[in-house]
Amino acid sequence: MENNNEFKFTYNAPSEAQRKEIESIRRQYTTSKPQSESKMERLLRLDNTVKNNATVYPLILGVVGTLISGLGMAMVLEWSMLLLGVIVGIIGLVPIALAYPLHKYVLKKMKNKYGDEILRLSEELLNENKSE
Repeated sequence: MENNNEFKFTYNAPSEAQRKEIESIRRQYTTSKPQSESKMERLLRLDNTVKNNATVYPLILGVVGTLISGLGMAMVLEWSMLLLGVIVGIIGLVPIALAYPLHKYVLKKMKNKYGDEILRLSEELLNENKSE
């Protein structure tokens, strides 16, 4: 009886183009933040977060109010529904009027939420520049 202890192994590595495509697909599903975010990048990102949130919500409210007010104008001018159109138009002015106070409120809230970290990072960056 013959003892055949042969081991066969084949290795198929992806080509360079396949590897790049695999890495591209993998990056789309990776949810972690970049590990090498500098203090300056983090400061800018936090500042943009504060400003963008304070802009987006009032903007949405203002657009909705403008659309409602426009509906009221269309009701008056096109459909000859004078009383109902005026009422809808006035209802549309309420969100428009509330957009600026909402902007101030959200900005204040976001500054309270991220202000301490922004101040800490800015102080660290300013102290680093002085020591150089």
